[in-house]
Amino acid sequence: MHFFDVYFSQIMLARVGFDCYCYIIMRCPYCNSSDSRVADSRPDIEDAVIRRRRVCNQCGAKFTTVERVQMRDLTIRKNSGKLEPFDREKLARSIKLACRNRDVGDDQIDKLVTSIHRRIETETADDIVPSSMVGQMVSDSLLNLDPIAFVRFVSVYRKFSKISDFKKIIDQIPEDDEGAVVCKLPKTSLF
Repeated sequence: MHFFDVYFSQIMLARVGFDCYCYIIMRCPYCNSSDSRVADSRPDIEDAVIRRRRVCNQCGAKFTTVERVQMRDLTIRKNSGKLEPFDREKLARSIKLACRNRDVGDDQIDKLVTSIHRRIETETADDIVPSSMVGQMVSDSLLNLDPIAFVRFVSVYRKFSKISDFKKIIDQIPEDDEGAVVCKLPKTSLF
């Protein structure tokens, strides 16, 4: 391995704002040293993720870093017109909140977030995406994953203020004999 490879394996490029990037040196979370080496890399083709197992040369501690493939920088246009960078973690937090105390694992949520992120990247030509599109993708995905989480998400996303709002959305969720969702929610005036 050349010095160039070793040096650049310690540095990551990070986005800090619109069209602004900075280099972040990979530091050991235990001793804060920037001197570490990659012991093992495991690509996950389905999620476009690379997990790197690292060993700190200073203290010997082992830690894992995760790299995700990002096809392009996405910007979300809020309903107010405000623009903000797409935040994968913010999306994951809102889905986790809707799925709280449900039988939905973190790996399912991570796959859902990855799926939505990939759909946004591949299905849109513009780098500026309306928040309503993201909300619709999350709603559709949650309906197929867990109908209760779907109702929770939609109630916050659409700012339900009356019991009748809940009744309308619940009445439109088709179920089979065993209570499982069998098809997607039809588009209504709520969306």
